[in-house]
Formats: sequence, structure tokens, C-alpha cells
Amino acid sequence: MANSKRTLFLKRRLRVRNKLRKVNAGRMRLSVHRSNKNISVQLIDDVNGRTLAAASTLEKDLGVVGKNNIEAATKVGVAIAERARKAGVEEAYFDRGGFLFHGKVKAVADAAREGGLKI
Repeated sequence: MANSKRTLFLKRRLRVRNKLRKVNAGRMRLSVHRSNKNISVQLIDDVNGRTLAAASTLEKDLGVVGKNNIEAATKVGVAIAERARKAGVEEAYFDRGGFLFHGKVKAVADAAREGGLKI
């Protein structure tokens, strides 16, 4: 029986997240989600179960509403790095979920690093 793309994605997401949890205990998690139309990023404290900062292309002040390209991903990465500094977070681990570390997902990570967030 062939696996669907969705089940393969979910298996990959769990595999990535579980490996990261073992290695990065106690650090904040920078979780990225990419859809066909938008990209969003959250800085999550897994110990307390709280989202400390978030950025998305749905926000009007970033100027990339409804866009999902590398330029929009870079703006979201810079915004999350700035908001993380305001929240007092200097380092986090990057949770790519089930997405490949390529293109838009990589652009978010690189922009967050350039913004001062240690990933």
C-alpha cells in the first residue's frame, strides 16, 4: 500500500521534532509553517506551553500579505528575530517540521540568524 504525501509529511514532522527535542532540551523552539499562500513562524516555550513571539505574512505591517516567496520569508525571519530579542530570547532551535530545509524555509532561518537570533 502506497503512503500518501500527507502521511509521509506527518511521519517526517514527528521524526524531526522528536530528534530535536532530545538534543535541545530547555531551549526555545522556532517552529515554521508554510502553506501555499502564506508562511508563519512561532517562538515556542515547550516547558510552559506558551508562544513567546510570532510572525506571519498575514500581518499587514510586514507588507507581504498573502505572499509566499523567498522575499516574504526573509521579512518574516527578520521580524521574528526582532520580536525574539524583545521577548528576551537569544537562542532557539529551528524546527522545520515536515518541510525540507530549502527555499523559503531556509530563507526564514537565514534571516533570523542575520537578525541576531542564534539558531
